[in-house]
Amino acid sequence: MIQVGDHLPQATFRVNGPDGPQARTTDDVFKGRRVVLIGVPGAFTPSCHRNHLPGFVANREQILARGIDAIAVTAVNDVFVLDAWAKASGAEGIEFLADGNADFAKAIGLDMDGTGFGLGTRSKRYSMLVEDGVVRVLNVEESPSKAEASGAEALLKVI
Repeated sequence: MIQVGDHLPQATFRVNGPDGPQARTTDDVFKGRRVVLIGVPGAFTPSCHRNHLPGFVANREQILARGIDAIAVTAVNDVFVLDAWAKASGAEGIEFLADGNADFAKAIGLDMDGTGFGLGTRSKRYSMLVEDGVVRVLNVEESPSKAEASGAEALLKVI
């Protein structure tokens, strides 16, 4: 599992652009920037949709005021689902990074087996502060249904 002080591995996300899905690498997202990254098991799932993401939407300005360049969320969903989730959540100004095959989640060791719930491979729930590609803060939830240690309020206390 990735640790504080580690560099993020190279991976490619998909984002929805004006001409459809586009590839964005970890360098595209994190190089030369301070980014809060939120990892969730899945778009529209109850804890992600009702508890985790809303805290970052509500606290967006406070987070950015701390010298953060961007807030991004990643989930093991396709780019179209994440685009619909962004719109349904009113998450303007937050970047949505599709990790459809769980390549990034696996590369950082924060993947989980959700097959018992019919979800396949998913991401564990976490939040992290990444500075120029290096993990500076990492909060991983013990349970995928909780959004406490990785929530916006907890992260605001340490950034």
